[in-house]
Amino acid sequence: MFKNILAFIGLVSIIAIVIVYLGLKNTFSEFDPGAEKTYTDMVKTIIETKDAASASIWKVPVQEGLSAEEVEETMKFVANEHNIANVGELPLSKDITAKLGKPYRFVKIFLFCNSLTAAQMLDYNDAFSAYLPCRITLIEDHTGKLWLYTLNMDLMIHGGKPLPPELKAEAVKVKEIILDIMKRGAEGDF
Repeated sequence: MFKNILAFIGLVSIIAIVIVYLGLKNTFSEFDPGAEKTYTDMVKTIIETKDAASASIWKVPVQEGLSAEEVEETMKFVANEHNIANVGELPLSKDITAKLGKPYRFVKIFLFCNSLTAAQMLDYNDAFSAYLPCRITLIEDHTGKLWLYTLNMDLMIHGGKPLPPELKAEAVKVKEIILDIMKRGAEGDF
């Protein structure tokens, strides 16, 4: 009898798993084709790092020997080359230093934006305003190494129902530009 109960529990469990799987598969069929990979990558990172914030960003190490000023100059040059505006800068470490009354490690946030693409995103969904403008943070870690961080835009691009083709193309273009700014900034590559 005990075997029959365990067999029944096993059968019910398998049926439940199949139902959940088919339900998720059906739900994901309405999502952008890149959604499954986007969410899978995020879950893997959360499991590895035990940190949701780390799963929602891209980071690039700055080449040894480059100063923060050199990285800044390169990023501004690359942004200008791509015709994306530097719409603001927040020298966060200066504010922290002033409030603490002692030096704080380097942290500066850069705001880049293509306002016409931003308008298209906002016309599609006001929630995209939380992603605007694109931010890149230049930060000195606790060991003194410089890094560049930005939000992982794949969730915005692929995380739900497919974006209209023209909007998706624009969003992918901005993603590529931001990644190019980071890559070349981290290498000091004008």
